[in-house]
Amino acid sequence: MGLEEETGGSAKDVPPTEQELSAEFDTTLQKYLRGEGADLEALKDKKLKGQLTVREKLYGNSAKAAAKFEKWLMPSEGGYLEAEGIEKTWRIKQDQITREVDILSSRNQYDIVLKDLGPYTLDFTPSGRYMATAGRKGHVAIVDMKSMELIREMQVKETVRDIVFLHNETFFAVAQKKYPYIYNRDGIELHCLKEHGAVSRLQFLKNHFLLATVNKFGQLRYQDVTTGGTVSMWKPTSAAPLVKMLCHHGPISALAFHPNGQLMATCGREKKIKIWDLRKFEVVQTIPGHHAKTLDFSQKGLLAAGTGSYAQVLGDFSGSQNYSRYMGHSIAKGYQIGKVSFRPYEDVLVMGHSMGWSSILIPGSGEPNFDTWVANPFETSKQRREKEIHTLLDKLPPETIMLDPSKIGTVRPYKKREKPTKEEMEAEKEAAVEAVKDIALKKKTKGRNKTSKRVMKRKVLIDKAKKPFIEKEMQEAGKLAGKRKLGEETELPASLKRFVRKKAAV
Repeated sequence: MGLEEETGGSAKDVPPTEQELSAEFDTTLQKYLRGEGADLEALKDKKLKGQLTVREKLYGNSAKAAAKFEKWLMPSEGGYLEAEGIEKTWRIKQDQITREVDILSSRNQYDIVLKDLGPYTLDFTPSGRYMATAGRKGHVAIVDMKSMELIREMQVKETVRDIVFLHNETFFAVAQKKYPYIYNRDGIELHCLKEHGAVSRLQFLKNHFLLATVNKFGQLRYQDVTTGGTVSMWKPTSAAPLVKMLCHHGPISALAFHPNGQLMATCGREKKIKIWDLRKFEVVQTIPGHHAKTLDFSQKGLLAAGTGSYAQVLGDFSGSQNYSRYMGHSIAKGYQIGKVSFRPYEDVLVMGHSMGWSSILIPGSGEPNFDTWVANPFETSKQRREKEIHTLLDKLPPETIMLDPSKIGTVRPYKKREKPTKEEMEAEKEAAVEAVKDIALKKKTKGRNKTSKRVMKRKVLIDKAKKPFIEKEMQEAGKLAGKRKLGEETELPASLKRFVRKKAAV
């Protein structure tokens, strides 16, 4: 009361004290710290203690810099729907939201119906400015989402299974009936990736400039789009999967990864969505009653699931990895949702379905602040060219794809290279042979497509795949033979001893 008499106003007008600002900064700082620090006092190894001290100091400085950045350079805050009393957020309809938001936001709620060309799949650029969409019956289009202008539209006249942007909106890849193709912004075909086969899914790794594809035979390939060479299969530096997880007792219908890389969502045919912690490879939550065909995480961690003609959005508002119902939306009865995708830096969810695509408003799904050095929705052609050069210079090699990200930036200790065991070499040889067996041979003209010739050609391919392994075995055998000659003399059998030259007497 005394404060109100002296200032002539309420206590709410008083600026926050230094103690309050410090407490707010400490709360923000906790978001960027990497858990509890190491117990340095218990360490007896002085060298290890010094290394960990430097690392802990580096982690602390980076967390403080990130907290200051959020405080001063990220003024906008995202907001979610808030229900009053007994209201439920998932009962709020899109019409009610559209009436309350501004004109620009209300334009993001629409339906595009193209009944003869669906079902549709779609993809966004990292900035959310452009959208690429493709219908199963060959319709491909690039749309500017800011002005809602059609940049390019074409008909490839064959089945299209997926579409994805490459490093920017000037290039995109389309998984067509037989092979994946790469086009530029004008719709001109640049490359046909015949070695990938009939691809069903596409994904672009922007930090590595790798186009990942999965074909109908289950083969995963990585294509380096900067050099045009195939890196390898499965992991770019390994012929076998790094981790195999039994997530469901039946087939998996959908899968999505959280932007922080620590969570994974899967859905199985038993109508359950499971949230996995990838740091421990353990399930943290099971959500029953969902048979989702498509899943997607937003920048702020909301999870969208599409089932039939209904899309549901789940949210973790407590920060304890406990997802609950947030919003839901039903499209026209009979429409089948094929893919859901959140638009970056916008509170928008786009659904590709059997009759076109639809866009709805999901408050709190997009990041409210964008970094123009990372993704700029308003970048000019000059800025795009400069960014393309910088991203090529900052391109990460395929070897940096690993399970433990803390190894990046550290010096690898020198270790004598261990030779692969005989079992490992046999496993690699079998994997190479199986990959060759799955290659589809071209059908040639009459007289050149006999079964015997196809068998012979397949045998030549298998022998070619085995050749490097056989050469390696011969080299190892030659080295062993040379060591035997240089070593001690071997004892001859009794039948040959009489032919040995006797040493001259001294």
